[in-house]
Amino acid sequence: MGANTRVLLVGGSNMSSKSTLLRSVGINVVLAMAGAPVRARTLRLTPLCLGASIRINDSLQEGSSRFYAEITRLRKIFDLAGGQPALMFLLDELLQGTNSKDRRIGAEGVVRALVEPGAIGLISTHDLALTEIGGLPKGHLHNVRFQDEFENGTMQFDYRLREGVVTKSNGLELMRSIGLDV
Repeated sequence: MGANTRVLLVGGSNMSSKSTLLRSVGINVVLAMAGAPVRARTLRLTPLCLGASIRINDSLQEGSSRFYAEITRLRKIFDLAGGQPALMFLLDELLQGTNSKDRRIGAEGVVRALVEPGAIGLISTHDLALTEIGGLPKGHLHNVRFQDEFENGTMQFDYRLREGVVTKSNGLELMRSIGLDV
C-alpha cells in the first residue's frame, strides 16, 4: 500500500488464509502502535486508527442477523474515517449476508465512503464480482490473491500472496471431497 494504492482486495479460495492475513495485519498494526515488536521483516507505517469487521455473527438474543450486525459495525468504522490519525480498515467477506446485486452496489459505496476521506485498508472476498469495484480513482484498488492446488483429494496451500484476481475456486471440490453429491 502506498500513495496511490488505498485498498488491497484479497481473493482466494476457501481456507487459503485471507482472514488470517487480515487478522495478522491488524495485530501487527496494534503492536506497532503500542511500540512493541512486530512479526515482520520490516514494517513502516504512520500512526493509524484501526477499524475491523471480522468474525461478525448473528444473534437471536439481540434479534440481529449477520448482515445487520455487519452493517452496524461498518457504520462505526465509517465514523472513524476522515479523523486523526488516519483509518486502516480490515473487512472480512464484505457484505456476504445479502444478495449479489446489493452486495456489489453496497461494497462500492462502502469502499468509496472509506477511501474518499483518506482511509486505507484490506478487504477479503470470495466474490469475483467485487474484484471490479468501481467508483475509485484508477489504481486505488489493487487485487491480490492466495492460490491453492487440489491434489490427491487434499488441498495444498503455499500461503503466498500473489498479484491479480483469483482465477480458480475450490468450493465444489471441497464439497465433493466430503461426500456431497454436487
